[in-house]
Amino acid sequence: MLRALTITDFVIVDRVELEFGAGFTTLTGETGAGKSILIDALAIVLGERGDAAVVRQGADKAEISAEFDIAKMLPLKHWLADHDLAGDDDVYLVRRIIDSGGRSRAFINGRSATATQLREAGEHLVDIHGQHEHQSLLRSAAQRGLLDAYAGLEDAAAVVADAWRAWRELRGQLAALETNAAAYAREREELEWQVRELEQLKFSPDEWQALNAEHARLAHAQSLIEGAQYAMDTLSEGDNSSVTLLSAVASKLNHLREFDARLKDIIDLVGSAQAQAQEAVYMLRDYQLRLDIDPQRFKETEQRLDAVHASARKFRVTPETIPDALTKAQARLAQLGGSLDVEALRQRANDAHGAFLEAARKLSAGRKKAAKKLAEKVTAAMQTLAMAGGTFEIALNPLAEGSSSGLEQIEFLVSAHKGIEPRPLAKVASGGELSRISLSIQTVASEIAQVPTLIFDEVDAGIGGRVAEIVGQMLKKLGMQHQVMCVTHLPQVAASADHQWQVTKAAANGKVASRVNILDSAERIEEIARMLGGVKITETTRQHAAEMLGAKT
Repeated sequence: MLRALTITDFVIVDRVELEFGAGFTTLTGETGAGKSILIDALAIVLGERGDAAVVRQGADKAEISAEFDIAKMLPLKHWLADHDLAGDDDVYLVRRIIDSGGRSRAFINGRSATATQLREAGEHLVDIHGQHEHQSLLRSAAQRGLLDAYAGLEDAAAVVADAWRAWRELRGQLAALETNAAAYAREREELEWQVRELEQLKFSPDEWQALNAEHARLAHAQSLIEGAQYAMDTLSEGDNSSVTLLSAVASKLNHLREFDARLKDIIDLVGSAQAQAQEAVYMLRDYQLRLDIDPQRFKETEQRLDAVHASARKFRVTPETIPDALTKAQARLAQLGGSLDVEALRQRANDAHGAFLEAARKLSAGRKKAAKKLAEKVTAAMQTLAMAGGTFEIALNPLAEGSSSGLEQIEFLVSAHKGIEPRPLAKVASGGELSRISLSIQTVASEIAQVPTLIFDEVDAGIGGRVAEIVGQMLKKLGMQHQVMCVTHLPQVAASADHQWQVTKAAANGKVASRVNILDSAERIEEIARMLGGVKITETTRQHAAEMLGAKT
């Protein structure tokens, strides 16, 4: 639910910081004080379109931020995690900035976000009912979701969606197979030939490295033997070999050592060089003995290299990637092998379609039963809200092939007054009627509503007296299960609230600004008295206000 809202330089609001609690809260005040502006600000931070016109005159930017408690909102937490927008486990922080040029920036839990992401997250958090676009009940998907939730059919709807996707996938595979059967056959034949050729080659990357090394050694065997002999002659076996010369140097220096002890380190180095040169001679001799000029083995390595290069050219790959080419060909062949049986695939598609129809028909039966019950309850609620004779219906419009949501499209139809043909809820013209219809639906479906915060604007349009009191009671009841806020001009509605905020407008430094005051008991009496009595407030009016609050609290 909404915990806090901060608004800065928005329309006529310079700065307002609000903290919210549970239950039913009303916003009251004179016309034009800015009550609906607070709702407009909340709508914008939830993704509603905003432009430069919302920036307070003389300011560089408007900024709105909100904090929500999402401890019990697992779907929203999953959505945030999926979009890499998660913050603290139980908190959702959102901020939106609109500058005087109309440019907008948004942040969710401190990370940059788009307006679309604000809207998607906002659909989990708040429903605003009234003359606003941010109303989930006007969307077909939301109407279907509400009916399914009311009927306890969410799991059944998920089964239908899965069955639909499985059938559509198999149907697509079948269509592709039937269209491309000849091409698949040719591809399979070519792949079989490729796999057969490459498997016969029995080639691996390790062999490629070893083969090249062996071929290079055999190709230069004579040069290697001659080079080893030259090195041995130079180091040890020639007349002026390195070992002989180093030995002479060491002997000469040893004779001179008695005259200067500093020669010791040099003599050690010369001795070490002599020993290492002699060790190199031993290793060269062993290396030379192991070298072998083998024309037959050289011929075999050349033939193997030629075979590998020929295969690489044939399949247009490099020698090193021949094993990868074989693996890909085998995988594609296996895929074709599993899909080339047209009749088997057709049977699987038919079975999947049958499973979808069976699940969808069960879902349709549940929806039909629940639609009748929900429509009756909402119609009954409408009779108490100045819509006597009005009706609420839920149409289940058949779909030729069905869809992922079932065999029908759900559509809410409303007739606000007797004798008027029911029309889609989205086409109801009056904002007040739409709000009251939404209130009826939300009250009936409050047990299963998923959105924790409900806001009603203009629910009091065109009503008063007993109906206004009923509206207040309905909102109070709704506030027992949801966080409910309502902008109202009716004292009966305001008196029913758990909390009452007064919005006022005053001039300061030549500019008009809105203020929000959280009213205590005495202040509520004064405000409701103002709503009852207009300009002149009498003691009788105050007593009437106190009685109303006493009856409602």
